[in-house]
Amino acid sequence: MKFVDLVRIKVKAGRGGNGCLSFRREKFIPKGGPDGANGGNGGSIILKAVDGIHTLADFEFEKKFTAEHGQPGQGQKKVGASGKDLIIPVPCGTIIYDDDTMEPLADLVETGNEVVVARGGRGGRGNIHFTTSVRKAPRFAEKGELGEERNLRLELKLIADVGLVGFPNAGKSSLLAAISNARPKIADYPFTTLSPNLGVLAVDDERIVVADVPGLIEGAHENKGLGIYFLRHVERTRVLVHVLDLSTGTSEEVISQWETICNEFEAYNSSLLERPYIVVGNKIDLEQAQKNSHDVEAFMKKQEVLYFVTSALSGEGIPAFIDAIATLCRKHARPHSETRLFETITPREEKPLQRGRKGVEERVTIIRLPDDSGFRVVHAGLERALKKYDFEQEDALYRFARLLKKYHVEELLAQEGAQEGDTVFIGDVEFEYQPDKVME
Repeated sequence: MKFVDLVRIKVKAGRGGNGCLSFRREKFIPKGGPDGANGGNGGSIILKAVDGIHTLADFEFEKKFTAEHGQPGQGQKKVGASGKDLIIPVPCGTIIYDDDTMEPLADLVETGNEVVVARGGRGGRGNIHFTTSVRKAPRFAEKGELGEERNLRLELKLIADVGLVGFPNAGKSSLLAAISNARPKIADYPFTTLSPNLGVLAVDDERIVVADVPGLIEGAHENKGLGIYFLRHVERTRVLVHVLDLSTGTSEEVISQWETICNEFEAYNSSLLERPYIVVGNKIDLEQAQKNSHDVEAFMKKQEVLYFVTSALSGEGIPAFIDAIATLCRKHARPHSETRLFETITPREEKPLQRGRKGVEERVTIIRLPDDSGFRVVHAGLERALKKYDFEQEDALYRFARLLKKYHVEELLAQEGAQEGDTVFIGDVEFEYQPDKVME
């Protein structure tokens, strides 16, 4: 399967069902009264980390996701059914960002981690909800709210126990195939692996996940070569293996491979230098590699770095290399949730319009539009009400006029210089300013 570690998708939660405007109508029962019920809530979009997925490739073919809408309420006090939540499986290690603001929403590290990325709209209230001792037959019901809609960026940072790092053509893919069940494409390519490969190393009853991370070049932290597309996959590994190509140039040039990688780690994220690691000189079966190995081993001994030599082709040194990896992993076990990069953030839920509580309502803001094209009234509660009200119903205009009066919208518009006939915008709705009519 193609390895994909960065995708963009669009999610849209379900719309809430409309509330029902209904009155009880039964034979021999006059004045039955209102019996319109609430609409159901729309389904939410949930991203959930699951086992068995190691790439975001599925999202290359499907990029838009929509949850079920809530059903409208019905007469006889029948509440509409809520829409089902849409649960989207993603690989463990997936980071979710809001693609418009780049705000991080969640880091799904462990199996079962989940986050609500788009909340379903609430169902509208039916006319039975608005019955009072004064108004016993309300001819008004709310429309359902729209569900949240978001553009998301999904970024996969591999969760592996061991990361094989090194220059292009150092033999990391061959080494991975030699120690694990991975079968990467291997040949004498004049270029590097372009995407990470994963393999599982079985030692006794222990399963160690090994990642062959694409090779980097000097300047990778500045996004040269594969750049951060390589470096981000190193962040979650708990043990690193520096793979050196012993057959390249002189021993000084081989040692410079290790030094360059360390410099790139320090420039990208200095904490990577604190990870436990070993160094392995690969391709020892080649004549030039045998000449360089002694000097490289002497240098690593001075640095007090564990050093091994291997040949992925002949198998030389592979058993000792496997034992070293297993020992290092047992010594540095992964604590629970160690690799979570930030806490999960759930989308903020809008508070309902406050009623009857003085001093706590949001203030109304009046904005004069350019070129004397009108005025805009800014108030979250009024904007939500407009989305819910169906002005074809008898009581809707009356109820909205009461809200305008409650928040003193007419007086605030007059203070800003509004004249009769001026255009007034509230949300996406356009009104004509008629103060006398509003106040009646």
